[in-house]
Amino acid sequence: MKKKIVLAYSGGLDTSVILKWLIEKDYDVVAYIADIGQKEDFSAARKKALAIGAKKVYVVDLKKEFVSDCIFTAIKANAVYEGKYLLGTSLARPLIAKGQIEIARKEKTNIVAHGATGKGNDQVRFEVTYQMLMSDVEIISPWRDDEFLRDFEGRKDLIAYAIKHKIPVKASVSKPYSIDDNIMHTSFEAGQLEDPYLMPNKEMFEKTKALEDTPDEPAKICVEFKDGIPVSLTHDKKKFTDSLELFTYLNELAGLHGIGRVDLVENRFVGMKSRGVYETPAGTVLMAAHLDIEGLTMDREVKLLRDSLSPKYASLIYNGLWYSPEFELLNAFMNKAQEYVTGKVNLKLFKGNVVIEGRSSNESLYNPNIASMDKHGGYNQKDADGFIKLNVLRLKASASRLIKRK
Repeated sequence: MKKKIVLAYSGGLDTSVILKWLIEKDYDVVAYIADIGQKEDFSAARKKALAIGAKKVYVVDLKKEFVSDCIFTAIKANAVYEGKYLLGTSLARPLIAKGQIEIARKEKTNIVAHGATGKGNDQVRFEVTYQMLMSDVEIISPWRDDEFLRDFEGRKDLIAYAIKHKIPVKASVSKPYSIDDNIMHTSFEAGQLEDPYLMPNKEMFEKTKALEDTPDEPAKICVEFKDGIPVSLTHDKKKFTDSLELFTYLNELAGLHGIGRVDLVENRFVGMKSRGVYETPAGTVLMAAHLDIEGLTMDREVKLLRDSLSPKYASLIYNGLWYSPEFELLNAFMNKAQEYVTGKVNLKLFKGNVVIEGRSSNESLYNPNIASMDKHGGYNQKDADGFIKLNVLRLKASASRLIKRK
């Protein structure tokens, strides 16, 4: 009796070849497709997987969960990896892996496979999640399999194999860069982009317009937050309160105005540097709006402490440690830090820019009477004398020591 395996299947070059390769290894393959908002004809992908030889195909809609539980959670913590990357792929992988384990249990098997390469971060993100959610899981990772590596050195070999077995794929030898797409972002890497000096082709981008092609009139929107989470978006008398509808609409609007492109060389978890090009329109706007409303509502020392932990939080997401105890601990902290981050932010989207035009909140810590330069407002400016003297005390001591040494 053949062993049953659940393959995380995208319909792309790698997983299509892996599907056929696993069949040739005498597995009964169940293909699992996670719908996280990628531009994909899922009916065609299902037919393709069955045509290649899959015994069964699951297409699971995870879009709403991805936006509400993953993307908004990251925005709430201002999670940005190395100051630029908004973690679109990183956020998706643990959710996909969780769904895959659920399918494996349904199919009464503990064998799973993925198409992540042995040089990338995704192998870690998938496999850490598998093992945390299914203790006896057996993982097949073809890109770390000796036989697979003998047959396939890179994309040219994959394409040749696909042609041989009549597997239709988008990739070609002339256009070999890799694309990962979901509702949060589109990422591009490998192939031509492995030269960090090479400028990406204008035609490559899928979610964002080039600045020269964007409208000459700005879009004005209002984003409302509750406890750090976006709860509504208003634009041109249209209001969206459903998380998925809100994010989908903002993706299109911000992309139209050329917002969210990032080109960087990042440090992979596995130890190497890699060049990635990303477009994250809605995420970029919501992150800017969230940072702004925090300025109005968040206590200074809470914000300083939170800001010191956000890079670690982002790294945990990047490294695939979504279900780790340390991430759970930081999540509790982030939730507490956000309990007063409620209010509205007005923004203008124009020529790749996100411009803040105002904000308001019932939880505001801003007191115009105290802050005003035109009135005392209950603030005794003479109190600053003692404040300055106390703060300069240690500095004067250090300065005196330096003078003595000279």
